[in-house]
Amino acid sequence: MKREDVDVLVVGSGAGGLASAVSAVHRGLKVIVAEKEAVFGGTTARSGGWSWIPNNAPAKRAGVQDSVDKARTYLKHEAGEHYDSAKVEAFLEAGPKAVDFFESQTSLQFDLGPTFSDYHPTAPGGMDGGRSIVARPFDGRELGKEIKRLRPPLREITVLGMMIGSGKELLHFFNVTRSPISALFVTGLVAKFARDVTFHGRSMRLMNGNALIARLAKSCFDKGVPIWTSAPVRTLIRDDSGRVTGAVVNRPDGPVEVHARKGVVLAAGGFPQDSVRRKELMPHAPSGHEHVSPAPPGNTGDGLRLGEAVGATVNTELPNSAAWVPVSRPPMGNGLLGTFPHFVDRSKPGVIAVTRSGKRFVNEAQSYHDFCQAMVKRCQEEGGPDAELAAWFVADHRTFRKYGLGFAKPSPVPYKSLVKQGYLIQGKTIADLARQIGADPAQLEQTVAEFNKHAVKGEDPEFGKGSTAYNRSLGDPQHKPNPCVAPVKKGPFYAVRLYVGDLGTFAGLKTNEYAEVLNGNGQPIGGLYSAGNDAASIMGGNYPGGGITLGPALTFGYIAARHMSGANA
Repeated sequence: MKREDVDVLVVGSGAGGLASAVSAVHRGLKVIVAEKEAVFGGTTARSGGWSWIPNNAPAKRAGVQDSVDKARTYLKHEAGEHYDSAKVEAFLEAGPKAVDFFESQTSLQFDLGPTFSDYHPTAPGGMDGGRSIVARPFDGRELGKEIKRLRPPLREITVLGMMIGSGKELLHFFNVTRSPISALFVTGLVAKFARDVTFHGRSMRLMNGNALIARLAKSCFDKGVPIWTSAPVRTLIRDDSGRVTGAVVNRPDGPVEVHARKGVVLAAGGFPQDSVRRKELMPHAPSGHEHVSPAPPGNTGDGLRLGEAVGATVNTELPNSAAWVPVSRPPMGNGLLGTFPHFVDRSKPGVIAVTRSGKRFVNEAQSYHDFCQAMVKRCQEEGGPDAELAAWFVADHRTFRKYGLGFAKPSPVPYKSLVKQGYLIQGKTIADLARQIGADPAQLEQTVAEFNKHAVKGEDPEFGKGSTAYNRSLGDPQHKPNPCVAPVKKGPFYAVRLYVGDLGTFAGLKTNEYAEVLNGNGQPIGGLYSAGNDAASIMGGNYPGGGITLGPALTFGYIAARHMSGANA
């Protein structure tokens, strides 16, 4: 068997893995990244790319007033009884340092989302903005030929493959038929996209998670770190003392023993596509197949199994085993269904969510994680613990054509084919729509009438839609007085069926404040580290803000490299 000798072997090429690799090579360590799939980037490359890191440099440059004490208070509130003081303190200490390191020493640069609020901004320690940062857009041509190995963005949330930034850029797309300035802006982006597709086969204007991975990968390649693709790790290697000293990697040209002097980092993306562990840890998926995830197909829990094989344990005690998000299943051709995560449409004025009872069940503009918890709770209240988990977004024609609904894009994009294919349900009246989705017609009519009575004044006394900074940040700032509330009044009416999905798993390997993986006795397994979704979330099974998976992934990747190098800072 072939042999490679390095200091660090990283298993997985998402944000946690590449952050570990970049941080380690900059500390003088020799690194190899082994990626199971044929492309690198993992779930991160498909994501929105936001990273939640309090007291970050972009926020400080913008004059945002935050503090460690304030962030600690917020995390204590969010994590509750699952608050891990040592790991949280490590995150709060190293997070800003990691951002400084990436911005000063690598190709990774960040922009602040100044109005991107914590998801519970009114909670103790919560803030209306400043803790979520996103990778700056990146020119894919800087990756050279390696651009072909970069995982593309999630097709369902692009426009024909074109990535769109949040904030003002997204508003231009919503206003393209109503504003000459927006039309000119969008036309320019489409022209550049068409040019890229003609000459490169894909967009070279990388945004969001694609930009984050591209910048980290560029930093790896610049320092000579190879990213092996189509190279799953088969087993970990240990010495006589039980210390992990490497792994067997199945490369396309045959298995290789990689001996890692300093350590192995497990960062293989958690278990969102592992039906066996989903059955065990997701109550809404009793067979393991009821759950729908937009994560890459290769995220099948390899890192967790590798860890368990050498004595590691998985934290299964968190109240939520994953970061939930409502998803719909659009047709993608050849009989295949896609997975569309609903991030933005939930908050728009004129969109409500109902179950088969015909009743609303949540402030639709709350976080996607909170939304799904409310959806499961209401469905089980109405139908018992084994009830079908079914809900729908509902909107009238004006709202749908202005903002879109799920995979169905706003005007002027055609939508009739989605109606014919059954993704977008269309009804002449509210009662007609209710019958088509299997809801109670009389109750849905009553729900809409009661909602409209207050919505004309921009109010939602039942659930308070639009009442927080986070709600409003994803609404329509041009809609007054409430950017999240408008009546549902003029047909035809539309609905999209929702399922429970995830943005990454929370249940993962137990680790300490140094990112070391722990055995059943709570002691570190020598030479074994974990970052990203392979490690148990430090958020206690909750979802405090945009980027609470990627922020800790970057930070604990940095921490793991720091610890392996023997440094204290």
